[in-house]
Amino acid sequence: MILLPVLAGGCRKDPAVVQNDVDGPFLLELPQGFPSPPVPQQNPLTQASVKLGKALFFDPRLSLDGTISCASCHLPDRAFSDTLALSRGVDELPGMRNAPSLGNVAYHDALFRDGGVDDLERQVIAPVQDPVEMAHSLQAAVEAVSEDADHQRLSRIAYGRGLDGFVITRAIASYERTLISGWSRYDRYRAGETSALTGSEVNGLQLFNSAALNCSACHSGFDLSDHSYQNVGQYMSYADPGRERITLDPQDNGKFKVPSLRNVALTGPYMHDGALATLSEVIDHFASGGLQHPQRSPLMTNFALSAQEKSDLIAFLHALTDERSLDQVP
Repeated sequence: MILLPVLAGGCRKDPAVVQNDVDGPFLLELPQGFPSPPVPQQNPLTQASVKLGKALFFDPRLSLDGTISCASCHLPDRAFSDTLALSRGVDELPGMRNAPSLGNVAYHDALFRDGGVDDLERQVIAPVQDPVEMAHSLQAAVEAVSEDADHQRLSRIAYGRGLDGFVITRAIASYERTLISGWSRYDRYRAGETSALTGSEVNGLQLFNSAALNCSACHSGFDLSDHSYQNVGQYMSYADPGRERITLDPQDNGKFKVPSLRNVALTGPYMHDGALATLSEVIDHFASGGLQHPQRSPLMTNFALSAQEKSDLIAFLHALTDERSLDQVP
Protein backbone atom coordinates (compact mmCIF):
# COMPACT_ATOMS: atom_id res chain seq x y z
CA MET A 1 0.00 0.00 0.00
CA ILE A 2 1.23 3.48 -0.89
CA LEU A 3 0.19 6.66 0.86
CA LEU A 4 0.15 9.50 -1.63
CA PRO A 5 0.09 13.03 -0.19
CA VAL A 6 -1.48 15.24 -2.84
CA LEU A 7 -0.41 18.64 -1.64
CA ALA A 8 -2.49 21.76 -1.85
CA GLY A 9 -0.96 24.67 -3.72
CA GLY A 10 -0.88 28.38 -2.98
CA CYS A 11 -0.56 29.64 0.55
CA ARG A 12 -2.28 26.82 2.43
CA LYS A 13 -0.73 25.93 5.76
CA ASP A 14 0.69 22.62 6.85
CA PRO A 15 -1.70 19.66 7.18
CA ALA A 16 -4.30 20.01 9.90
CA VAL A 17 -7.74 18.63 10.57
CA VAL A 18 -10.78 20.04 8.81
CA GLN A 19 -12.65 20.15 12.12
CA ASN A 20 -10.44 23.06 13.14
CA ASP A 21 -11.28 24.91 9.93
CA VAL A 22 -7.74 24.45 8.67
CA ASP A 23 -7.17 22.45 5.50
CA GLY A 24 -4.45 19.95 4.71
CA PRO A 25 -3.54 17.45 2.00
CA PHE A 26 -5.68 14.35 1.58
CA LEU A 27 -3.58 11.20 1.93
CA LEU A 28 -4.75 8.96 -0.88
CA GLU A 29 -4.13 5.24 -0.42
CA LEU A 30 -2.92 3.44 -3.52
CA PRO A 31 -2.69 -0.32 -4.05
CA GLN A 32 0.68 -1.90 -4.74
CA GLY A 33 1.79 -1.28 -8.31
CA PHE A 34 -0.61 1.57 -8.99
CA PRO A 35 0.79 4.84 -10.35
CA SER A 36 -0.11 8.14 -8.77
CA PRO A 37 -3.27 9.42 -10.47
CA PRO A 38 -3.06 12.73 -12.30
CA VAL A 39 -4.49 15.54 -10.22
CA PRO A 40 -4.97 19.02 -11.71
CA GLN A 41 -2.67 21.60 -10.13
CA GLN A 42 -5.61 23.98 -9.86
CA ASN A 43 -7.71 21.40 -7.96
CA PRO A 44 -5.49 19.52 -5.49
CA LEU A 45 -6.89 16.87 -3.20
CA THR A 46 -7.31 18.29 0.28
CA GLN A 47 -9.16 17.13 3.35
CA ALA A 48 -11.82 19.79 2.97
CA SER A 49 -12.29 19.44 -0.80
CA VAL A 50 -12.87 15.69 -0.74
CA LYS A 51 -15.08 15.88 2.35
CA LEU A 52 -17.22 18.53 0.69
CA GLY A 53 -17.21 16.53 -2.54
CA LYS A 54 -18.50 13.46 -0.74
CA ALA A 55 -21.26 15.44 0.96
CA LEU A 56 -22.34 16.89 -2.39
CA PHE A 57 -22.11 13.48 -4.11
CA PHE A 58 -24.75 12.16 -1.71
CA ASP A 59 -26.88 15.33 -1.71
CA PRO A 60 -30.21 14.88 -3.58
CA ARG A 61 -30.80 18.64 -3.54
CA LEU A 62 -28.62 18.86 -6.63
CA SER A 63 -31.60 17.45 -8.57
CA LEU A 64 -34.70 19.40 -9.56
CA ASP A 65 -37.12 17.43 -7.39
CA GLY A 66 -34.69 16.79 -4.54
CA THR A 67 -34.77 13.01 -4.99
CA ILE A 68 -31.69 12.14 -7.08
CA SER A 69 -28.07 12.41 -5.99
CA CYS A 70 -24.94 11.19 -7.75
CA ALA A 71 -25.07 8.21 -5.40
CA SER A 72 -28.56 7.28 -6.63
CA CYS A 73 -26.98 5.86 -9.80
CA HIS A 74 -23.51 5.14 -8.38
CA LEU A 75 -24.13 2.92 -5.37
CA PRO A 76 -21.19 2.47 -2.97
CA ASP A 77 -21.99 -1.20 -2.35
CA ARG A 78 -22.01 -1.81 -6.11
CA ALA A 79 -18.55 -0.33 -6.69
CA PHE A 80 -20.29 2.97 -7.46
CA SER A 81 -22.33 1.53 -10.35
CA ASP A 82 -26.07 0.86 -10.65
CA THR A 83 -28.26 -2.24 -10.50
CA LEU A 84 -30.62 -1.09 -13.28
CA ALA A 85 -30.13 -1.55 -17.01
CA LEU A 86 -30.82 2.16 -17.50
CA SER A 87 -30.45 4.38 -14.46
CA ARG A 88 -33.49 6.39 -13.36
CA GLY A 89 -33.52 10.15 -12.94
CA VAL A 90 -36.14 12.64 -11.83
CA ASP A 91 -39.75 11.44 -12.21
CA GLU A 92 -38.32 7.91 -12.68
CA LEU A 93 -37.28 8.78 -16.23
CA PRO A 94 -34.87 6.19 -17.71
CA GLY A 95 -31.44 7.45 -18.59
CA MET A 96 -29.62 6.97 -21.85
CA ARG A 97 -27.18 4.28 -20.68
CA ASN A 98 -26.21 1.91 -17.94
CA ALA A 99 -24.24 3.74 -15.21
CA PRO A 100 -20.65 2.41 -15.07
CA SER A 101 -18.53 2.00 -11.97
CA LEU A 102 -16.62 5.07 -10.83
CA GLY A 103 -13.71 2.97 -9.59
CA ASN A 104 -10.38 4.40 -10.80
CA VAL A 105 -11.97 7.21 -12.84
CA ALA A 106 -9.04 9.34 -11.66
CA TYR A 107 -6.97 7.51 -14.30
CA HIS A 108 -9.39 7.93 -17.21
CA ASP A 109 -8.48 10.30 -20.02
CA ALA A 110 -12.14 10.62 -20.99
CA LEU A 111 -15.42 10.05 -19.17
CA PHE A 112 -18.74 8.46 -20.11
CA ARG A 113 -19.09 5.36 -22.25
CA ASP A 114 -18.50 7.42 -25.38
CA GLY A 115 -15.59 9.46 -23.98
CA GLY A 116 -17.55 12.66 -24.49
CA VAL A 117 -15.98 14.62 -21.60
CA ASP A 118 -12.25 14.82 -20.95
CA ASP A 119 -12.07 15.72 -17.26
CA LEU A 120 -13.96 14.99 -14.07
CA GLU A 121 -14.71 18.63 -13.32
CA ARG A 122 -16.72 19.04 -16.53
CA GLN A 123 -18.21 15.58 -16.16
CA VAL A 124 -20.00 16.71 -13.00
CA ILE A 125 -22.03 19.27 -14.94
CA ALA A 126 -23.58 16.78 -17.38
CA PRO A 127 -25.80 14.73 -15.02
CA VAL A 128 -26.88 17.82 -13.08
CA GLN A 129 -28.18 19.49 -16.24
CA ASP A 130 -29.36 16.40 -18.13
CA PRO A 131 -33.19 16.60 -18.42
CA VAL A 132 -33.64 12.89 -17.64
CA GLU A 133 -31.10 12.73 -14.83
CA MET A 134 -31.05 15.59 -12.30
CA ALA A 135 -32.82 18.07 -14.62
CA HIS A 136 -31.41 21.14 -12.88
CA SER A 137 -29.29 24.02 -14.07
CA LEU A 138 -25.97 24.24 -12.29
CA GLN A 139 -26.91 27.63 -10.86
CA ALA A 140 -30.24 26.32 -9.57
CA ALA A 141 -28.42 23.40 -7.97
CA VAL A 142 -26.07 25.86 -6.26
CA GLU A 143 -29.05 27.77 -4.86
CA ALA A 144 -30.63 24.55 -3.61
CA VAL A 145 -27.63 23.66 -1.44
CA SER A 146 -26.27 27.14 -0.67
CA GLU A 147 -27.99 27.42 2.71
CA ASP A 148 -26.23 24.34 4.03
CA ALA A 149 -23.88 25.75 6.65
CA ASP A 150 -21.48 22.81 6.62
CA HIS A 151 -21.21 22.88 2.82
CA GLN A 152 -20.42 26.60 3.00
CA ARG A 153 -17.84 26.10 5.75
CA LEU A 154 -16.00 23.40 3.81
CA SER A 155 -16.21 25.45 0.63
CA ARG A 156 -14.44 28.39 2.24
CA ILE A 157 -11.81 26.15 3.83
CA ALA A 158 -11.06 24.28 0.60
CA TYR A 159 -11.47 27.00 -2.02
CA GLY A 160 -11.49 30.31 -0.15
CA ARG A 161 -14.93 31.20 -1.50
CA GLY A 162 -18.59 30.51 -0.93
CA LEU A 163 -20.36 27.59 -2.54
CA ASP A 164 -20.86 28.11 -6.28
CA GLY A 165 -20.69 26.14 -9.52
CA PHE A 166 -16.91 26.31 -9.56
CA VAL A 167 -16.75 24.74 -6.10
CA ILE A 168 -19.39 22.08 -6.71
CA THR A 169 -17.76 20.73 -9.86
CA ARG A 170 -14.29 20.70 -8.37
CA ALA A 171 -15.26 19.23 -5.01
CA ILE A 172 -17.25 16.34 -6.50
CA ALA A 173 -14.43 15.68 -8.97
CA SER A 174 -11.98 15.57 -6.06
CA TYR A 175 -14.09 13.02 -4.20
CA GLU A 176 -14.42 10.89 -7.33
CA ARG A 177 -10.62 10.87 -7.70
CA THR A 178 -10.37 9.10 -4.33
CA LEU A 179 -12.48 6.12 -5.48
CA ILE A 180 -9.59 3.72 -6.03
CA SER A 181 -10.16 0.04 -6.84
CA GLY A 182 -7.26 -2.38 -6.45
CA TRP A 183 -7.68 -4.40 -3.28
CA SER A 184 -9.03 -7.72 -4.55
CA ARG A 185 -7.86 -11.28 -4.01
CA TYR A 186 -6.58 -11.12 -7.58
CA ASP A 187 -4.30 -8.26 -6.52
CA ARG A 188 -3.01 -10.25 -3.57
CA TYR A 189 -2.31 -13.15 -5.91
CA ARG A 190 -0.39 -10.88 -8.30
CA ALA A 191 1.62 -9.61 -5.34
CA GLY A 192 2.83 -13.15 -4.64
CA GLU A 193 0.20 -14.54 -2.28
CA THR A 194 -0.46 -17.71 -4.23
CA SER A 195 -3.13 -18.94 -1.80
CA ALA A 196 -5.27 -15.85 -2.49
CA LEU A 197 -6.96 -17.59 -5.44
CA THR A 198 -8.54 -21.03 -5.53
CA GLY A 199 -7.58 -23.60 -8.12
CA SER A 200 -10.73 -22.82 -10.09
CA GLU A 201 -9.95 -19.11 -10.06
CA VAL A 202 -6.36 -19.71 -11.21
CA ASN A 203 -7.70 -21.80 -14.08
CA GLY A 204 -10.08 -18.94 -14.91
CA LEU A 205 -7.18 -16.48 -14.90
CA GLN A 206 -5.23 -18.67 -17.29
CA LEU A 207 -8.24 -18.86 -19.62
CA PHE A 208 -8.66 -15.10 -19.37
CA ASN A 209 -5.07 -14.58 -20.52
CA SER A 210 -5.10 -17.33 -23.14
CA ALA A 211 -4.75 -16.64 -26.85
CA ALA A 212 -8.02 -18.48 -27.49
CA LEU A 213 -10.13 -16.06 -25.41
CA ASN A 214 -7.87 -13.01 -25.75
CA CYS A 215 -9.73 -11.14 -22.97
CA SER A 216 -6.54 -9.40 -21.89
CA ALA A 217 -6.16 -7.75 -25.31
CA CYS A 218 -8.51 -5.03 -24.04
CA HIS A 219 -8.86 -5.79 -20.33
CA SER A 220 -5.25 -5.16 -19.41
CA GLY A 221 -3.09 -3.13 -17.07
CA PHE A 222 -3.74 -2.26 -13.44
CA ASP A 223 -7.30 -1.08 -14.26
CA LEU A 224 -8.07 -4.18 -16.34
CA SER A 225 -9.00 -1.94 -19.26
CA ASP A 226 -7.05 -0.22 -21.99
CA HIS A 227 -9.83 2.44 -22.12
CA SER A 228 -10.10 2.02 -25.88
CA TYR A 229 -13.39 2.15 -27.80
CA GLN A 230 -14.63 -1.10 -29.31
CA ASN A 231 -17.66 -2.36 -31.18
CA VAL A 232 -18.26 -5.88 -29.89
CA GLY A 233 -21.02 -6.82 -32.31
CA GLN A 234 -23.86 -6.50 -29.82
CA TYR A 235 -26.26 -5.23 -32.51
CA MET A 236 -26.37 -4.90 -36.27
CA SER A 237 -28.04 -1.49 -35.88
CA TYR A 238 -27.26 0.52 -32.75
CA ALA A 239 -29.98 2.80 -31.38
CA ASP A 240 -27.16 4.45 -29.44
CA PRO A 241 -24.28 5.27 -31.85
CA GLY A 242 -21.71 5.30 -29.05
CA ARG A 243 -18.39 6.96 -29.84
CA GLU A 244 -19.78 8.15 -33.19
CA ARG A 245 -22.02 10.52 -31.22
CA ILE A 246 -18.88 12.42 -30.22
CA THR A 247 -16.59 12.09 -33.24
CA LEU A 248 -19.30 12.08 -35.94
CA ASP A 249 -17.16 9.44 -37.67
CA PRO A 250 -19.20 6.49 -39.03
CA GLN A 251 -16.18 4.29 -38.32
CA ASP A 252 -16.96 4.79 -34.62
CA ASN A 253 -20.55 3.55 -34.84
CA GLY A 254 -21.39 1.20 -32.00
CA LYS A 255 -18.06 1.68 -30.26
CA PHE A 256 -18.04 2.13 -26.48
CA LYS A 257 -15.24 2.52 -23.97
CA VAL A 258 -13.89 -0.79 -22.71
CA PRO A 259 -14.99 -1.01 -19.06
CA SER A 260 -12.70 -2.06 -16.27
CA LEU A 261 -13.41 -5.58 -15.06
CA ARG A 262 -12.63 -4.64 -11.48
CA ASN A 263 -15.64 -5.46 -9.28
CA VAL A 264 -17.42 -6.80 -12.37
CA ALA A 265 -19.38 -9.28 -10.24
CA LEU A 266 -21.02 -6.27 -8.55
CA THR A 267 -21.66 -4.04 -11.54
CA GLY A 268 -24.29 -5.91 -13.55
CA PRO A 269 -26.34 -5.64 -15.64
CA TYR A 270 -23.77 -5.30 -18.39
CA MET A 271 -23.00 -3.53 -21.68
CA HIS A 272 -23.72 0.12 -22.46
CA ASP A 273 -27.47 -0.49 -22.29
CA GLY A 274 -27.56 -3.08 -19.52
CA ALA A 275 -28.97 -5.63 -21.96
CA LEU A 276 -27.03 -8.60 -20.53
CA ALA A 277 -28.07 -9.48 -17.00
CA THR A 278 -25.37 -11.93 -15.93
CA LEU A 279 -21.70 -12.71 -16.41
CA SER A 280 -22.74 -15.98 -17.99
CA GLU A 281 -24.65 -14.07 -20.67
CA VAL A 282 -21.67 -11.77 -21.27
CA ILE A 283 -19.34 -14.74 -21.74
CA ASP A 284 -21.83 -16.35 -24.13
CA HIS A 285 -21.91 -13.16 -26.21
CA PHE A 286 -18.14 -12.96 -26.51
CA ALA A 287 -17.86 -16.69 -27.17
CA SER A 288 -20.20 -16.21 -30.13
CA GLY A 289 -17.87 -13.60 -31.61
CA GLY A 290 -20.71 -11.09 -31.80
CA LEU A 291 -22.80 -10.06 -34.77
CA GLN A 292 -21.16 -9.14 -38.07
CA HIS A 293 -21.50 -5.38 -37.70
CA PRO A 294 -19.32 -3.48 -40.21
CA GLN A 295 -17.40 -1.83 -37.37
CA ARG A 296 -17.09 -4.91 -35.18
CA SER A 297 -13.65 -5.11 -33.57
CA PRO A 298 -11.21 -7.51 -35.26
CA LEU A 299 -10.40 -8.71 -31.74
CA MET A 300 -13.84 -10.35 -31.58
CA THR A 301 -13.40 -14.03 -32.42
CA ASN A 302 -15.57 -16.92 -31.35
CA PHE A 303 -14.37 -19.56 -28.90
CA ALA A 304 -15.75 -22.59 -27.09
CA LEU A 305 -15.68 -23.34 -23.38
CA SER A 306 -16.65 -26.44 -21.47
CA ALA A 307 -19.06 -26.04 -18.57
CA GLN A 308 -16.15 -26.32 -16.12
CA GLU A 309 -14.07 -23.75 -18.02
CA LYS A 310 -16.94 -21.30 -18.03
CA SER A 311 -17.43 -21.84 -14.29
CA ASP A 312 -13.71 -21.25 -13.71
CA LEU A 313 -13.76 -18.04 -15.74
CA ILE A 314 -16.73 -16.71 -13.80
CA ALA A 315 -15.00 -17.67 -10.53
CA PHE A 316 -11.96 -15.64 -11.59
CA LEU A 317 -14.13 -12.63 -12.43
CA HIS A 318 -15.60 -12.80 -8.92
CA ALA A 319 -12.04 -12.71 -7.54
CA LEU A 320 -11.71 -9.18 -8.99
CA THR A 321 -14.04 -7.80 -6.30
CA ASP A 322 -12.38 -5.42 -3.86
CA GLU A 323 -12.16 -6.63 -0.29
CA ARG A 324 -12.54 -3.11 1.06
CA SER A 325 -14.63 -0.09 0.24
CA LEU A 326 -13.59 2.15 -2.64
CA ASP A 327 -14.56 5.12 -0.45
CA GLN A 328 -11.56 6.49 1.46
CA VAL A 329 -13.25 9.63 2.79
CA PRO A 330 -14.40 9.45 6.45
